Amino acid sequence: MDWTKQLGRYIAVMLLQVLLFDQLQLLGVCHPYIYILCLLMMPITLPHSVDMIIGAIIGLVMDVFCNSLGIHTAACILLMFVRPYLIGAIVNDKDRLNEQISLHAIGMEAMLKYVILLVVLHHLTVFALGAWSWQHIGFVILETLVSSTVTILVIMGYNVLRYK
Repeated sequence: MDWTKQLGRYIAVMLLQVLLFDQLQLLGVCHPYIYILCLLMMPITLPHSVDMIIGAIIGLVMDVFCNSLGIHTAACILLMFVRPYLIGAIVNDKDRLNEQISLHAIGMEAMLKYVILLVVLHHLTVFALGAWSWQHIGFVILETLVSSTVTILVIMGYNVLRYK
């Protein structure tokens, strides 16, 4: 695993998130969180506990920039907790031998399932914790759908361009 490449991707994505995507707000319902690309593309050979610690650190960095009091940390830890089980359910045993999840390694269909499920889980967690009330469930679902769609398009676009 090339840690310099991972660290470079992390820094680039976090800068894009903070400087560009945090400034985008379409009608107050679109909040794309592309920083989870770093978590989705983590090597699958790391121990589960290390995955969750990395998720907590990345979530904490986003909480600092977004002033969100642990919401991103909770969502990232949940994402990293579910991730290995989802990989096991979606990816064949033969494909698990690859060190990293990639479009080239697992194919478009499996990659799309993987990205959609984890992005929706993350976004639903962020927006549900942010609303902190069942009173706004309709708005939470709308925010989740719109923001997840934009985030999924950006992440899949990155993967297609990366492995062309």
